[in-house]
Amino acid sequence: MILDHIEGPWDVKELNNKELEQLAAEIRQFLLEKVSQTGGHLASNLGVVELTLALFCAFDLPKDKVIWDVGHQSYTHKILSGRKDLFDELRQYGGISGFPKRKESPYDVFDTGHSSTSISAGVGMAQGRDLLGEDYAVVSVIGDGALTGGMAYEALNNAATMKKNFIIILNDNNMSISKNVGGMSRYLNDLRSGEGYNDLKKNVSDTLSRIPVIGGDIVDKISRTKNGIKQLMIPGMLFENMGVTYIGPLDGHDIRGMVRIFKEARKMDHAVLIHMRTKKGKGYPPAERSPERFHSVEPFDLETGKPKTKKRFPSYTDVFSKELVSLAKDNPRVVAVTAAMPEGTGLKAFAREYPDRFFDVGIAEQHAVTSAAGMAAAGCKPVVAVYSSFLQRGYDQILHDVCIQNLPVVFAVDRAGLVGSDGETHQGIFDLSYLTSIPGMTVLAPKNLWELRSFLRFAVNEYEGPIAIRYPRGEAYRGLKDHQAPVEYGRGEILAKGERVALVAVGSMVSTALHVYESLKTYGISCTLVNGRFIKPIDTMLLKDLAAGHELVVTMEENVLQGGFGLAATACIHECCPDTKVLNIALPDAYVEHGNVTLLRENLGIDSKSITEKIRKCLGITE
Repeated sequence: MILDHIEGPWDVKELNNKELEQLAAEIRQFLLEKVSQTGGHLASNLGVVELTLALFCAFDLPKDKVIWDVGHQSYTHKILSGRKDLFDELRQYGGISGFPKRKESPYDVFDTGHSSTSISAGVGMAQGRDLLGEDYAVVSVIGDGALTGGMAYEALNNAATMKKNFIIILNDNNMSISKNVGGMSRYLNDLRSGEGYNDLKKNVSDTLSRIPVIGGDIVDKISRTKNGIKQLMIPGMLFENMGVTYIGPLDGHDIRGMVRIFKEARKMDHAVLIHMRTKKGKGYPPAERSPERFHSVEPFDLETGKPKTKKRFPSYTDVFSKELVSLAKDNPRVVAVTAAMPEGTGLKAFAREYPDRFFDVGIAEQHAVTSAAGMAAAGCKPVVAVYSSFLQRGYDQILHDVCIQNLPVVFAVDRAGLVGSDGETHQGIFDLSYLTSIPGMTVLAPKNLWELRSFLRFAVNEYEGPIAIRYPRGEAYRGLKDHQAPVEYGRGEILAKGERVALVAVGSMVSTALHVYESLKTYGISCTLVNGRFIKPIDTMLLKDLAAGHELVVTMEENVLQGGFGLAATACIHECCPDTKVLNIALPDAYVEHGNVTLLRENLGIDSKSITEKIRKCLGITE
């Protein structure tokens, strides 16, 4: 196998066309075998195999810099840059990341994980190169889905002023995670349908250049009118009109064709955008048929494409999805908003039932928040469903456009807490800190699936202000079913009464607190168990009562300590009872790497065994 002998770019450059095609096939098979075992991003990586090979052939890596937007499609890049033997531990704790990481390899020149950042990073890197008098190529690879993000346009606007070489490769597969929506998607469809222009230009140039003596001059003069021809043949020409040279659309699976174009683009003294068409999931029929389902997968059976483990119980996302559809049936004000993730956030069912009340704005979280604010101002009750780590991008809009106006926007914050294999850029461990910092924002966290339903009903039908409900990834907790106290604004819920220690947990940590409660009971330690429910406003009355009646109050949250529930609770307790001990269980002030969530919780000390030991130590019990 050719792949067995590839250790770096120098090996790729020596291959002929036939060998490159064989290598592409071997890489696809390698990816299928590895990802089916470890899980990971599959369809996007299958689609960029030839594109990556062309980059390694045309450029001098790592001297030349390639920046992958989002970065979930960088698996072939990692294979070709010496990390093939590490794929058995892809996205495993201590193993290689599923995204580019500068600390992992000199070939990873910029960390990415969220969308629409590569052009900005590339512009900055090219400007740094020029200021320091260095000479290397900077290439930003961005998908058509990422071009729905406003940051990409800000960067394109800046790139148009550049006087030195900068290359943007548009990887166009007509998909982000879900099928693309909006004006840019339609525009790129027009460009795809305008291929007659490229064919005409090539045929005319080839014919005229064969005319003796004058042929070359004629071609040269025609080339100087190319923008006029493009305006005639292809509508819009957005990129050219901005001042960025446009080339394409071209076949993103023709390695040698791409190499030739990349080398020509390298000679230009300004920004150039090369439009490549690729097929997401290429080479694996199940992924080609359902690229959305194979965007990010758990381990699966290679023959059938079906997951190896069947889901036994509904996830929090499933519970949210079903409840929102039910609420919308009785409340015509309810509308739903997603930023390119109707399936991941559970809004696909809502979109089927109420297509006129469903809005997919593309990868544009800032716009999602402010458009929801606009709908709320018009009298609607918008529900914005978004992953915790992605909502960070809309912080300013939550503050300025929603909370200052006290508009009734509901934020369904999915993937809150540790999410596991996607790692640092995707862990939802900051939302309690950034949401509770905003005046006027209400934040809740349900302990189980029934509480998520009741919180959502409260937010949609009863509360008329900004409100966020944060819930974790994965199977919804089904314990504590008998504890379903009515939702009272700003009030927690006592689940069990004891004397010495008060355990006050929020959200996903309530189930952990229950285990700690049972464990401490075996040591003869009497505990009160509390479901905090409201992170903001915090239940000050309950906390003061707990502080007055217990030797130790333990707060538990799956969020970083800074700005979280625990420190707010501590401040409240020490206001009235400065001598009461408080133990904060939270995540450290750090970025959490990828890995199995259970393992991460143990290593970070927020599992029930670690917490039990911390409490015993705090009480002075060492035996």
